[in-house]
Amino acid sequence: MLDIPLLGLAAFSGTGKTTLLTRLIPLLRERGLRVGVIKHAHHSFDIDQPGKDSYRLRQAGASPVMVVSSRRRAIVYQYDDQGEVHLKDQLPYLAHEDLDLILVEGFKHAAIAKIELHRPRLGHPFLFPDDANVIAVATDAPLPIPCPLPQLDLNRPDLIADFIVHDFLP
Repeated sequence: MLDIPLLGLAAFSGTGKTTLLTRLIPLLRERGLRVGVIKHAHHSFDIDQPGKDSYRLRQAGASPVMVVSSRRRAIVYQYDDQGEVHLKDQLPYLAHEDLDLILVEGFKHAAIAKIELHRPRLGHPFLFPDDANVIAVATDAPLPIPCPLPQLDLNRPDLIADFIVHDFLP
């Protein structure tokens, strides 16, 4: 099994998971952490561009296609539709990385520790009452229901980073 701590950011679409991650990751790196991310996509996606060699090679049937430069490496696998994607099946791909933390965007039903992002004005139901894996709720307004978990200010990624470093990581 994976020895790298996993922490999910769980919320409904449009709540700001990616926005928070883009603000949170630099703060965690400033604190000396090596951070990876696994992001769930609900649709097909392309990371290469039509007309580029990697795209053309993949379109020709190559799988995987690896693109390498002095600063980056990307490996693109092409699959037939395999139905629902499960987090546990993705973990071996990062198992040998030298990371202190893997942040997981999406996979809100995975059995991993997670911070629920909640914006009451959006009207979505809470996840924490039915998910014992939620360890905190990050929100931008007072919660309309009692919450026994730590409540974090969604607009203060520095405080969320502190929570991760001091309260979540070993």
